[in-house]
Amino acid sequence: MADTVLLPQQGNSVESVILLQWTKQVGETVEPGDVLCEVETDKTTMEVESTAGGTLLKHLFQEGDEVPVKTAIALVGEPGEIPDIAPPGGAESPEEQKSSRRSPETPLPGATAHRGDIPAKSPEGPSSPTGEISAAEFSGIAASPRARTRAQTEGIEVGALPGSGPGGRIIERDVIESLARREETEQREPRSEQLPRPEAETPPPVESTLPLQGVRKVIARRMRESLATTAQFTLQTSADARALLALRTRFKKDGGPLGLDQITINDMILFAVARTLPDYPALNAHLQDDEIRRFRRVDLSFAVDTERGLMVPTIASADTLSLRDLAEQGKNLAQRCLSGTASGEDLAPGTCTITNLGSLGIEAFTPVLNPPQVAILGVNTITVKAVLDEDGQVQHHPHIGLSLTVDHQAVDGAPAARFLRELAQRVSRIDLLLAR
Repeated sequence: MADTVLLPQQGNSVESVILLQWTKQVGETVEPGDVLCEVETDKTTMEVESTAGGTLLKHLFQEGDEVPVKTAIALVGEPGEIPDIAPPGGAESPEEQKSSRRSPETPLPGATAHRGDIPAKSPEGPSSPTGEISAAEFSGIAASPRARTRAQTEGIEVGALPGSGPGGRIIERDVIESLARREETEQREPRSEQLPRPEAETPPPVESTLPLQGVRKVIARRMRESLATTAQFTLQTSADARALLALRTRFKKDGGPLGLDQITINDMILFAVARTLPDYPALNAHLQDDEIRRFRRVDLSFAVDTERGLMVPTIASADTLSLRDLAEQGKNLAQRCLSGTASGEDLAPGTCTITNLGSLGIEAFTPVLNPPQVAILGVNTITVKAVLDEDGQVQHHPHIGLSLTVDHQAVDGAPAARFLRELAQRVSRIDLLLAR
């Protein structure tokens, strides 16, 4: 009997990937461990290895399809033993191609294969040990409990939604996207009395049209989900940057023999955040499944601008590292992101994120949360700020801007403000923080 090859879990936060290309074609011989295809998450590109040996009998998805994790993507076995299985995604049979196109998320009528955590089972076979429910076994609409609850709360008819989960199941993300589309439509449609008179104007020529696909498509979806499912607000402040600049100058001048000459301003900000978060556990947390999960360790994520788009690697247990070790790990992670060699472990979900636009001259901005995290810090450029000294005299000192976005569902304004104030104070005394 042919074996199914499942798309493995690609990190805790990844629900689906984009299938970039098949490296093995139908009819070729494969061994366990051979690379079958390349896939792309919102963070990196990965290879998927075969878990079975034999002849590649069938691709169950086409290149460019979005594939849920733990879904069957290929059949491997002996020639001629393809089971009676309908493809779950874009790999349609000629008969199916004659009918209307169905997306990979739409279940096919009469399909005996199940998309999700397990391969298909025969009618005589026992129930799956993982407990997946197929369309034939499910009584009513195939939707997750969270999707049903969310749809009922928002007044959305869950049965009318397309499902993007395993086996075409409707999941909470589908409800969120439907809600976002509804709100966008309501904002776009003016009242009848406000409708402008149509004017015979020639629209401007379109210079280019780019499809929203690959990493860009996944990032777009995650950003919509972030804004649709969180109550974000941003606090702005600045910290005296004289100690940062003085320490950076000394590192460059005298730190070479100690391996400190490559430490940057951003490295010192990362260090300050990692050493401050343990004192404010409400911000070192996730909000997920109606639970606030606070963490003892600080797994610090940071944004990296790459040619493929935004990537967010994570420094594990950053609160336990010295400044030199933290800076070294951060640079290694960033380099792997830039070269496209970052692993799933490199991109594991963190407990808080830092994004830095200071090198681009940005003085203030509103970072967007990276769910399920409840806080993200934006680092801005250094500007000269007029301040009053103890004698009431105006002094001009360099300050670095800090922008903190938090999820009001999990963190109130006052605790967030206290964290940001304490962080600014520690940044302004970074030399003392290093001795702590």
